[in-house]
Amino acid sequence: MSAAPDSPPAYSYLGPVGTFTWEALRQVPEAEGAVWRSVANVGEAFDDVMTGRSVAAMIAIENSVEGGVSATQDALATIPGLRIIGEYLVPVNFVLVARPGTRIEDVRVVSAHPVAYAQCRRFLESAIPSHGHIPAASNVAAAAGLLESALAEAAVAPPGITEHHDLEVLAESIGDNPNAVTRFVLVSRTLGLPERTGADKTSVIVELPDNAPGRLLEMLEQFATRGVNMSLIESRPIGDALGRYRFVIDLDGHVRDERVADALLGLKRFSPNVMFLGSYPRADQQQIEVVSQYGDDVFMDARGWLRGILSGEAPA
Repeated sequence: MSAAPDSPPAYSYLGPVGTFTWEALRQVPEAEGAVWRSVANVGEAFDDVMTGRSVAAMIAIENSVEGGVSATQDALATIPGLRIIGEYLVPVNFVLVARPGTRIEDVRVVSAHPVAYAQCRRFLESAIPSHGHIPAASNVAAAAGLLESALAEAAVAPPGITEHHDLEVLAESIGDNPNAVTRFVLVSRTLGLPERTGADKTSVIVELPDNAPGRLLEMLEQFATRGVNMSLIESRPIGDALGRYRFVIDLDGHVRDERVADALLGLKRFSPNVMFLGSYPRADQQQIEVVSQYGDDVFMDARGWLRGILSGEAPA
């Protein structure tokens, strides 16, 4: 059911309050003053968008340590009509928290989301060598669970968790990689394209036509021959048979850039299934450097040259 016409817009995010997804949504100016819907998983977030309960959903799509988030990639590949309209970066670090009065020497069991636990293994094995691990549904749920159960003495949680729960920090910056970053995308049903900025990204999902030798190379050549750089390429199983994969690809540039548009046309001729996920500003605002031979004017000049030949015009 869609929201009432006069009600404020809603945005869905993987909650509860205080998660990294919540932090990412705080970066969206349009979400200020809107209703924030806390959901438990990617499927629920996208269902909110598809049914109109929310105008958009904030979802993690890539981590600099763990790589692509498969649940998000697979959902985008199988739910038609979704578009990425923005991306946001959140530095990922963790703290170890416990109930007030607990010392790190008292900790025997640690509650943590499996991904967070994997990113803090080095610290945990050093500081609490014989600890046990209880998986949690989210980083915030791990911390909140300490106040509801005595199964664990400590939890791995995001910085700032003590602003929302009566807990104490036993250790800070416990992540194994201090440079870890998670990339989030804002997903909507909006079909309009954000204006190109010169610092843009285009996301697509592509299937190969068959398993004939060289098919992957043929796909990659659609980009290489037009000077389009890929900032991400990951394979995901299609699921209908062994050995069948689709590719999640991020391209440097906007679909209104001539080189990107031409590459997508070539891709569409080659592939039986191309899903355009959106063109949107890069979170890092890094301008895309384009070799002169792949500039917009070169593609436009080439088309004008061909039109002249087809129309019988005398060469200039």
